[in-house]
This record gives sequence, structure tokens and C-alpha cells, in this order.
Amino acid sequence: MKNIRITKEFTFETGHALYGYDGKCRNVHGHSYQLAVTIIGTPIETPGEVKLGMVMDFGDLKKIVKEEIVDPFDHATIFNKNTPHVALANTLAAEGHKVILADYQPTSENMVLDFASKIQTRLPDNIRLHSLKLRETGTAFAEWYASDNPE
Repeated sequence: MKNIRITKEFTFETGHALYGYDGKCRNVHGHSYQLAVTIIGTPIETPGEVKLGMVMDFGDLKKIVKEEIVDPFDHATIFNKNTPHVALANTLAAEGHKVILADYQPTSENMVLDFASKIQTRLPDNIRLHSLKLRETGTAFAEWYASDNPE
């Protein structure tokens, strides 16, 4: 088998606040996130196939990640919907701001888990999500690997 990994990178701006946290990140703030999405599969070998030699068209991967992650999260503020931040979120939304109420504390670790779930459901059956790397700052990131998360 000739499995190949391909990676596409994305950037988006998102604000968040960590309710109950004992540091500065309890305050609403934002990051310029960088997301690297790596998939694994076998390149298409069917003669005459327009995507001959590709594991997956980078444009097709871009469409999935853009629809599931970049468009919803870019220039949004994410809050844990199970905290008192809901009041702030509702106020911001009423003022026309883009708000996401998540089922989790919006750390990079939880965001990368959420992103993996969203992306996996959209991939073709012959393609597997290999890994995600979500860079929050120039020196801090969270990674998700399929091999660390057997089903």
C-alpha cells in the first residue's frame, strides 16, 4: 500500500475567555490561530482520472475545513455555554457580534478535539484524518493524532 500524508494549513482569528481560569486567559482575548490539517490515503491510480496521483485535491480539503472550521470560527468569540459567560455571549450576539457557544472550555486542546470530530465526518471513506496542529501563539500549540485516539 502506498499511503501518503498531505497537509493543508489555515489561519483564522478567534476570541475566547476561559471561565474559572486562574490566569490572564479568564479575560476575553483573541488569537491568530494557525491550523495544519494532515490526512492520509493512497494516491488515485485510475488511468484517465482527473485527480490522478492525488490523495485528495487540496481544494476539496480546503472546502471542508473552510466550511467546518474557518468560516464559523474566524472573527468569532467562543465561550463555554455551561458557564455564566452565556450572559456576555448573549449581549455580544444581540449587538451583532459573531458568537459560538461551545459544549467545552474553549482551550486549544478542546478546540482541536472539536475540529477533529468535525473534519473526520466530512472526509471520503478512503481518506483518514491523520493529525491536526492548532497553533494559538508563536510558541504554543495543541496537537491531535488519530493514532493517539483509537476509535
